[in-house]
Amino acid sequence: MREQIPNIITVIRILSIAPICWLLWKGIYGFALALLVLAGLSDALDGFLARRYGWFTRLGAILDPLADKLFVVSVFIVFGLKGSLPWWLIALVIGRDVVIVLGAIAYRLVIGGLDVRPLIISKLNTGLQIFLLAATLLHVAIYPLPGWFNLGLQWAVAVTTVLSGLAYVLLWSRYAWREYHA
Repeated sequence: MREQIPNIITVIRILSIAPICWLLWKGIYGFALALLVLAGLSDALDGFLARRYGWFTRLGAILDPLADKLFVVSVFIVFGLKGSLPWWLIALVIGRDVVIVLGAIAYRLVIGGLDVRPLIISKLNTGLQIFLLAATLLHVAIYPLPGWFNLGLQWAVAVTTVLSGLAYVLLWSRYAWREYHA
C-alpha cells in the first residue's frame, strides 16, 4: 500500500488542475499561484518518495507524466483564451504532444514495446514551457514584463518544441528502421 502514496499524490495533483484553471480564468491569481506552487511541490514530493523508497509502479509511470502534461496544456489553454499567449504557440505545444503520443502508439502497435525516456531537448522544452507559464502569470498578475522578454521566451519555447518533436520522430523512426530490417 505504501508504494501507492506517490500515485495518490499525483491523482490529487491532477484533481487540482480544474480549480487552478478556474482561478486563473477568474483572475484570482494569488490563490492560483499558491495552488500551482503546491502542485509543483507535490510533483517533487511524489518523485522523491518513488526514488527514495523504490515506490515505483506501472500506474505511476503513466500518471506522473500525464499529470505534468495535463497541467501544462490546461494552463496554456487558459492563457490562450485570456489572450495572454498566442494561439500559434499553444497549437505547436499541443501538436507536439499529439505527434509524440500517436508516434508512441503506432510504434507499439507495429514494432512492439517502446522504452520511452525523456530526451535532454524534451526536458529543456518542458522547463522552458513551465518558465513561460510562470513568467506569464507574473506578467498578468504582479509585474508587467518587457515585451521583448515575453516574445523571446515564447520563441524559445517554440524552437525547443519543434526540436523536441523532431528528435522523438527521428529517434523512433531509427529504432523502427532497425527493428524492421533486423
